[in-house]
Amino acid sequence: MRLQAIELTKKYGDQVALNGLNLSVEPGEVFCLLGQNGAGKTTTINLFLGFTGASSGQALVNGILVSPDEAKTKQFLAYIPEVVMLYANLTSLENLDFFSRIAGFAYERTALEQYLLQAGLQPEAFHKPVGNYSKGMRQKVGIAIAVAKNAAAILMDEPTSGLDPKATHEFSEIVKQLSAAGKTIFMATHDIFNAVNVGTRIGIMRQGSLVHTLNAKDISAGDLQKLYLETI
Repeated sequence: MRLQAIELTKKYGDQVALNGLNLSVEPGEVFCLLGQNGAGKTTTINLFLGFTGASSGQALVNGILVSPDEAKTKQFLAYIPEVVMLYANLTSLENLDFFSRIAGFAYERTALEQYLLQAGLQPEAFHKPVGNYSKGMRQKVGIAIAVAKNAAAILMDEPTSGLDPKATHEFSEIVKQLSAAGKTIFMATHDIFNAVNVGTRIGIMRQGSLVHTLNAKDISAGDLQKLYLETI
């Protein structure tokens, strides 16, 4: 399922948050978007999700304009923010069951457990309140929710921020599995090493404009860091 931006622009008064973005992310791709805070990464995600409207241009999900069809396009999407919002007093199983039902899916307990296992959550955590979870564990529940709602595209905003190296590695491996399964992944990140490790393509934004787009396999983390610092 394709995510597409055509001359996508967002202004807040006189401030240009996103300036004529042209971009297409294909099924099975992991597109990692780098840039400083305020470069337009989160704005791009919010436009695809319909959280805000474009000033001009188009955001399309599966060939459908996000505006005015936010309700229709959201059925194809899942969102994993920097901090996954879950009900702290509920277990991961209860959270997964709740959010799946909101999306129109009712699963048996064994199916819910399987989704959590696939997301890398340890079985002993299934019945513990998520208020006691680490950030990495919460991210895994977020992935399980995305998969359980059968989202064709998953948008992620700084998903590895604050994760230790082990948790980052585990998260990256799960993203690779989702990509291999044909999911479209769009990730805003500051993590240059992870972008090279998990991404298929990498974009660098500056002041609302997409300045560079490159294949991850064609660049090392060191060279990407150098290009990034030269760009910003």
